[in-house]
Amino acid sequence: MNASIDLPRLIEQFGSEEKCRAFLEALRWPDGVECPRCKGKKVSRIEARKQFECASCRHQFSATAGTVFHDSHLPMWKWFLAVYILCESKKGVSALQLKRMLGVSYKTAWYLCHRIREAMMAANGSSTPLAGTVEVDDTFIGGKAGKWRPIPEKVNVVGMVERDGRLRLQVVADLSTVSLRIAATRHIGANIDLIITDEWAAYVNALGPEYKRRYKRIKHKETYVRSDIIYGKIHTNSIESAFSLLKRGIIGSWHHVSVKHLQRYLDEMSYRFSERGNPRLFSLTIATLAGTRPVTFKALTAEKVA
Repeated sequence: MNASIDLPRLIEQFGSEEKCRAFLEALRWPDGVECPRCKGKKVSRIEARKQFECASCRHQFSATAGTVFHDSHLPMWKWFLAVYILCESKKGVSALQLKRMLGVSYKTAWYLCHRIREAMMAANGSSTPLAGTVEVDDTFIGGKAGKWRPIPEKVNVVGMVERDGRLRLQVVADLSTVSLRIAATRHIGANIDLIITDEWAAYVNALGPEYKRRYKRIKHKETYVRSDIIYGKIHTNSIESAFSLLKRGIIGSWHHVSVKHLQRYLDEMSYRFSERGNPRLFSLTIATLAGTRPVTFKALTAEKVA
């Protein structure tokens, strides 16, 4: 599927279990169904159970085995619809809203959202480092205190975005030189054109020695945009706009994001932002789900994220 997809086309192409499974099979095995155990090509279908059996080792498997879809009792067409909704919702969608749209329980919708985010996290983690002109800034996530509510925990988030390109958001323990250097090393490549930050001293210590003449600062007390003879406009407006989109998503769509799962929401936002111009976003996400190991409800609800 090379073209973008709208809702009527989605229903037409993936409105049944059979159509969804056929699409998954084509994604997983473009050269024909293959046994995941012995790599044998001679397999037979077990139609009643929607499975395959390998003629060589007698291993039985399905198109969903070993993927995020594994052991799900939710119809595949609802999975596909949920993926479409998350991909097309610029500011995200809450589990409560997905519950209403799909006609499932809140627990099912919540679990479904996080399994899709798991694939988005995997896609972000395996992507190439940021390049070109990269803006770096930080913000914090956390609401204001109410009359009967103590001040909630505030979490530091560092954002890095290519000019007109990809976005990365990462939770950091603090805004120290060490934390900022680790975040930058993880997401930014060595062969960049320019890195731009604000005047925070830790950025100078974290990025200045590494990138030297390719590092510029903008002092917001003086101006928000300045011109450079070599590099053109120096500003951090792009990453600040991304932060604004993130916070509108938290306030208007998700309403509340726990510290425990915050990184998953950040990766969802980063993934959707980075692929915003990709006409194959839906099929790319399904393919990523098919290549991502299953995450259990127990792991998601454990005291510490697995």
